[in-house]
Amino acid sequence: MSALTPREIVSELDKYIIGQKDAKRMVAVAMRNRWRRQQIEPALRDEIAPKNIIMMGPTGVGKTEIARRLAKLSASPFVKVEATKFTEVGYVGRDVESMVRDLMELGISLVREEETERVRVQAEANAEESLLDLLLPGSRHQPAPTYEPSAYSSPSSPSAPSAATTDNTREKMRQLFRQGKLDDREVDMEVEMQSGPHMEVMTIPGMEEIGSQFKDIFSKAFPAQRKRRRMRVGDAFALLIEQEAARLIDHDKVAEMARERVEQTGIIFVDEIDKIASAQHGGKTADISREGVQRDLLPIVEGCVVNTKYGMVRTDHILFIGAGAFHYSKPSDLIPELQGRFPLRTELSALGKDEFLRILKEPRNALTVQYKALLATEGVGIDFTEDGLEEIASFAELTNQETENIGARRLYTILERILADISFEAPDRSGDTLVIDRTFVQAQLADVREDRDLSRYIL
Repeated sequence: MSALTPREIVSELDKYIIGQKDAKRMVAVAMRNRWRRQQIEPALRDEIAPKNIIMMGPTGVGKTEIARRLAKLSASPFVKVEATKFTEVGYVGRDVESMVRDLMELGISLVREEETERVRVQAEANAEESLLDLLLPGSRHQPAPTYEPSAYSSPSSPSAPSAATTDNTREKMRQLFRQGKLDDREVDMEVEMQSGPHMEVMTIPGMEEIGSQFKDIFSKAFPAQRKRRRMRVGDAFALLIEQEAARLIDHDKVAEMARERVEQTGIIFVDEIDKIASAQHGGKTADISREGVQRDLLPIVEGCVVNTKYGMVRTDHILFIGAGAFHYSKPSDLIPELQGRFPLRTELSALGKDEFLRILKEPRNALTVQYKALLATEGVGIDFTEDGLEEIASFAELTNQETENIGARRLYTILERILADISFEAPDRSGDTLVIDRTFVQAQLADVREDRDLSRYIL
């Protein structure tokens, strides 16, 4: 992130997300502030809290995608949670602390992948030697044994293979393997098999950490055993690389690095946060429950210590991004203490025809690009014309106005409807190139366009 200015961050987000300029600028500054904080002397650095954000806007306008792309840009651990899945302590449902444990698990996976890539060259070299040992048992060069003359020996007795001959055979086998000529050969190798009974620990919702601890105890009580299996050379090599990488990685260091990254750069995206806001204050049970979740969430956002299987994790500098449509409530309906922990607010605008057209054409992962790639695997080419895309965008806007507004997600259902027959017939139409123009789109959508009740169910 040190190489990306706020302007460059927005530019990167523009490659995948159309519009929403204000929201992009706000998250870009939030990420840059993290880098700025790292440049400050430690005494003051710990006093600077992250500026948490609330994104307001209807579904399908890019709230989640902005946060996800931001985390990917910064290589930060990122977890998306639904606020409605949590309940206050003492009720059946997920414990709010579980979001931090999930973030830590993702952090461990992220750092482990990076460390695996760092040692990959050495792991591949070690795995290759181990594979050659399986293909040519005893071929690895050892000091030549000393033979004492025996009364039974004779000049005509066969001698042991020389080290030079063994090394030559091993190198020839190495070349054959690297050329892929041994991929179909099979070898016997030892793999780890979990001994003892396979047990699933059932825990009360909100007590997942206890279940995880029980699993660790059982894994130690029944350590893994090794069993010989026969497999193809290619599969054996991949498994050997995995085993060698695991041996080369310092797992204690991985846990420490992951904890540091989670604490300093972690992002938790709390979706549907508007659903736990109380629009009325009449003492109803539902409102009391929502307020209970907010009060349990408050110490996590304020900064506390959460116990995980990898140690204690502090949440003081984790960035929280809340999101919701806020149709029936508003941020001021949250409890005052929680409002104060989300000082930044941004509203994302609804999408119309112009935005839909840009979404179909501009992003690197545009739906049109995805469908072209999918059908190309069957040898079928599709060409979207400008008037065809305009018709799709116009119909998406109209459908959102007449039914539920689900934003850009409407494009998924419409495109799937338009290309349904082509996708089904693709294996039989290899070599064809089809033009998706306005006439074709209108023909495919004729039935749902005429019957509005039908469109409510299909689109």
